[in-house]
Amino acid sequence: MAEPSGKRLKTNLPNCKTHRAFLGSRVKQNLPAVVEESLCGVSTLIMEVAYILDALAKIFEQDDIALPRVAAFFHEQSVNEQAKAEAMLDYLSDRGGQYCSKDIQRPGCEEVYAVIPALELMLGQWKEEMAVMVELSQLSKEHSDPHSASVIKSRFLGPLVPRVKLLGDLLTNARRVGCTSDRSGGFGEYLIDQLQEELTNVSSR
Repeated sequence: MAEPSGKRLKTNLPNCKTHRAFLGSRVKQNLPAVVEESLCGVSTLIMEVAYILDALAKIFEQDDIALPRVAAFFHEQSVNEQAKAEAMLDYLSDRGGQYCSKDIQRPGCEEVYAVIPALELMLGQWKEEMAVMVELSQLSKEHSDPHSASVIKSRFLGPLVPRVKLLGDLLTNARRVGCTSDRSGGFGEYLIDQLQEELTNVSSR
């Protein structure tokens, strides 16, 4: 008989409607089914964020935009997000849970041609990710899984906070130097592309 999924209140956490808790695990201990399902769903969400950031990197590599450092920045963040998703899957496996393979949604950023809307999209994705991590940590506490709550807070939520702040600063600077919100571009985009040190500072946090 399948393990009950547990009562789940209205939530913004991405879930997996077809998820079935792994009953054959010998290492599973105190991993509520609802937390296992949420870890599975959140890992897919992070993969989708990685896909979006990689798509943005490809946009800035195009010869009609040609902002190589900006492209490299988005690519690096995509790699970081993919590593984060893999780390969450590793944690899920260590706890005796399992991941359900799901389709990754299209990036939906085909109409982004400028630095400001790209940074705004990235900032929105990170803020959504932060909100999801907070809710996932709280869900773990409510279902008496303090280990998951601690791991989510230290390994996944904590590192996001300074990155969101620094990305907000970069967005402010992009507006200050005159970056546009359309594909007309200008000297502001060139200046942002030359701010390699600031881009590196954001990506290294």
